[in-house]
Amino acid sequence: MLGDETIIDTADRTPVSEQATRALPVDALPASGFAAKHGVVAAAALLAACDSGGGGSGPGTVTVAGPSPTPTPAPTPTPTPTVAALNARSASRFLAQATMGATRTGIDSVLNTGIAGWIEAQFAVPRPTSHWDWMVANGYAEANKINVQSGYDASVWRQVIAGPDALRQRVTVALLDYLVVGMGALNISWRSLAVAAYTDVLADNAFGNYRDLLGAISRNAAMGMFLTFVNSKKGNPSTGSLPDENYARELMQLFTLGVNQLEQDGTVRMSNGQALETYTLDDVSQLARIFTGLQLVSSDTTTPDRMRQPLILNAANNETGSATFLGATVSGGGMAALDAALDVIFRHPNVAPFVSKQLIQRLVTSNPSPAYVGRVSAAFANNGSGVRGDMKAVIRAILLDPEARDEAAALASTTAGRLREPVLRLTNWARAFGVTSPSDAWAIGDTTSTTTRLGQGIGRAASVFGFVRPGFTPPGTAMVQAGLTAPEFLMSSEQTNIAYINYMQSLVGGGTGDTKADYAPMMALASDSAKLVDEVNLILAAGQLRASTLASIRAAVDSIPLTANNATLNRTGVAILLTLASPDYLVLK
Repeated sequence: MLGDETIIDTADRTPVSEQATRALPVDALPASGFAAKHGVVAAAALLAACDSGGGGSGPGTVTVAGPSPTPTPAPTPTPTPTVAALNARSASRFLAQATMGATRTGIDSVLNTGIAGWIEAQFAVPRPTSHWDWMVANGYAEANKINVQSGYDASVWRQVIAGPDALRQRVTVALLDYLVVGMGALNISWRSLAVAAYTDVLADNAFGNYRDLLGAISRNAAMGMFLTFVNSKKGNPSTGSLPDENYARELMQLFTLGVNQLEQDGTVRMSNGQALETYTLDDVSQLARIFTGLQLVSSDTTTPDRMRQPLILNAANNETGSATFLGATVSGGGMAALDAALDVIFRHPNVAPFVSKQLIQRLVTSNPSPAYVGRVSAAFANNGSGVRGDMKAVIRAILLDPEARDEAAALASTTAGRLREPVLRLTNWARAFGVTSPSDAWAIGDTTSTTTRLGQGIGRAASVFGFVRPGFTPPGTAMVQAGLTAPEFLMSSEQTNIAYINYMQSLVGGGTGDTKADYAPMMALASDSAKLVDEVNLILAAGQLRASTLASIRAAVDSIPLTANNATLNRTGVAILLTLASPDYLVLK
């Protein structure tokens, strides 16, 4: 989890829209390259002062007693935007929600097929080489790489930037944001391959069923080590030892139910002015009995192979007696009891609104209306064919919902949209401008430093709470009084904002290693600042930069004479960097 230094000062009364990129000191930007030569420091400070415009089996006989399964409601129809309603700007905005960043090719594809057609086409795109297989093929399973972490970073950046399965990559990263396994807190050998195997589980199940996903992560070696239920033993009355409760607690609190009972629209159930709790401490203790006896498939640490294999059962350590939680009782032990317990959790009425809101917040808006959550929750509960937990139905419902697609309403709203998290800003730039790595090294690496990088990295959260908290609101802001949340602001401070600008200036200006952008299409427009800035605005910012912001960026571009050395490259770099620094860009509406 990030330290206190990453949280906005509680005494700060700066309007929220300004806090995304607070006014930067002149010395905060690099004093080299195009940023220093052509007045970008002054322009960036000017821009920063703007506000935002915009199933297994096991021993024993399992019995389950308890409440009847949650009834399957009739699906709620969601209006689907038509192709005729699309334009390049709305297509780019959609891709900013559905992918790790829009591209010109992607915009054209959406315009050609329509949003619904694009989604269905993406569902049909097969996964590229798994992270595990790519890392093994590139030598990261060799003995001398046992503690090397860079292979995971390279594989992840490669896929989120250049992978053809753009929607799957976006959903996988969203899932990893709250179904957290983080390399930073995984103190084991072969940790990079362990997290790769876990990320593969999320990617493989991103378009499947949420119940299958729960089963897969509950048997995953990295998750078992991360949340310490590997080698958990049944209780011993003579010694007073108890099963490890970590996974039982987080499975309910963070992965499925949340701490408060929810209506199907995500609002909290109340009684006498108090929120109703979803589960009790006894529910946690009882559920923990189910997750005893699980262990890695072998004790061989000379290869990473055991980190890819599902956990197995040591019957001697497994609790076969009854466990009562959430009003149901499971007994018999083994993997069958684990599956029965997951079934109990999966049919709990909280799962649909809890998971739906988590994904809406990560893809579209930090403050979805109850009606929006309710429509997506209904799709989770019933995909139209009576199936609960169909991820494709949930993704369709999120991305096709009027609250996601109505840009005019979003721009006029004071509650719509979300702060783009730092990783998405990087991938947005990389995808927009065709970043490649001819050597396949993808040398971006670990980006979690809060002083020199992004303050965030894929698969590198330091705790199960991840980089953001769904209910976080920046203290001392108008959002507190309005009862709004802004999870991504947990990663935003003066320090991290300056680090972001400095780091992106380096990447935009020269890449890293052979991981570089192709600016040729942009440079062809560089002699006309209006055309250049408009194209950058379209692809990076979904056309949401205000007229005043556009004018400031054009002025900075025009300050570079066309007769200067490397003029077209420098003009292009200035347009891109200042867009990335703009509050209008950072807050996607």
